[in-house]
Amino acid sequence: MRLRKMKLMEKPVIKAARRTGLVNEYYFSTKLAEIARMRQQGLDVISLGIGSPDMPPAAIVIEELCRNASGIGNHGYQSYRGIPALRGAFAAWYLKYFGVTLDPETEILPLIGSKEGIMHISMAFLDPGDEVLVPDPGYPTYNAATTLAGGIARVYDLKEGNGWLPDLESIEASGVEKVKIMWINYPHMPTGARATPELFQHLVDFACRHSILLCNDNPYSFILNSDHLSLLSVPGARDVALELNSLSKSHNMAGWRVGMVAGNSGFINEILKVKSNMDSGMFQPLQAAAAKALSAPDEWYEQLNEVYRRRRNFAAEIMNALSCTFDPKQAGLFLWGRIPADCFDSIALTEELLQKNHVFITPGSVFGDNGRRFIRISLCATEELLKEALKRITSDNHTEVI
Repeated sequence: MRLRKMKLMEKPVIKAARRTGLVNEYYFSTKLAEIARMRQQGLDVISLGIGSPDMPPAAIVIEELCRNASGIGNHGYQSYRGIPALRGAFAAWYLKYFGVTLDPETEILPLIGSKEGIMHISMAFLDPGDEVLVPDPGYPTYNAATTLAGGIARVYDLKEGNGWLPDLESIEASGVEKVKIMWINYPHMPTGARATPELFQHLVDFACRHSILLCNDNPYSFILNSDHLSLLSVPGARDVALELNSLSKSHNMAGWRVGMVAGNSGFINEILKVKSNMDSGMFQPLQAAAAKALSAPDEWYEQLNEVYRRRRNFAAEIMNALSCTFDPKQAGLFLWGRIPADCFDSIALTEELLQKNHVFITPGSVFGDNGRRFIRISLCATEELLKEALKRITSDNHTEVI
């Protein structure tokens, strides 16, 4: 009786799945929590880290959301494929800006943010042991989603000397027999490098030769970039490629969580098998508002980019104050710069700035080993905040980093 009582009192041990031990909490999740604690202690921290647009969507988008939210019948479950109006708006947007014709019925799948799509694609196409080519530097989620889905992430190098473009000959020479997916991301985050039609053609040819699913993550095409280029515009791409896109950056709707994946109907149907078992559709008023956002005139993008151009000038001054070098022709929502030779690495530099100057800048090492000598400044801060950050960094009490 006593033994039985002691056994009942033992604390149960419930272990998490082994896969959770293979990944870490997302860097910005932990860093933003640290910054929140510093602010609770009364420290005025300026964050130039994450790329979360601080400006609102167009007024007509919010009006459309409110109008549809008042509709009695708009609050139920929605189609897993998204409402026709949103799919049609994505198709019209791709035709107007990318010159790509997509069938809104079969070749477009709206997503609750394109980050969701990275996981869905990984789960839909990877078997345990399949290899996935992920860029270094690159978005950390490509690696994490691969691992969580049972695949093996295999890094391919992007180097400054090669314009942050993949060396396909080197990748091919290393053997690609087990590769199932290759992730690319142009305009590139974090470096701001742009692709060319020639590069995309070479990538499609490479994917066709080796039966690799080529996935382009394309959310930065409209930020400080007028050359809108889609992987799906390349001849033969429909046989081997998918493209993700998002309203997060281009329409100031990061928190709305609206994205899409486009490709041939066979690929889309496989992704839908996963997605339909993980969510129950997107709020209808939100979808209607997103469709309205996609009809924005050219002036919307021009006005948005004028703000980012002014902000980038201040980000460039910060880079210069830190003796960092950078390519002024970068696209996207960030400024990427090489740290000076006398700095140990990007983590040392950014930690010094955070602790001594209360300015948070992202270390490039977050994005891979090839980012260790680089930092990234987000343009999602007002000119006033950027000026204040510059003032703090150049003030007399700034401690040099060694």
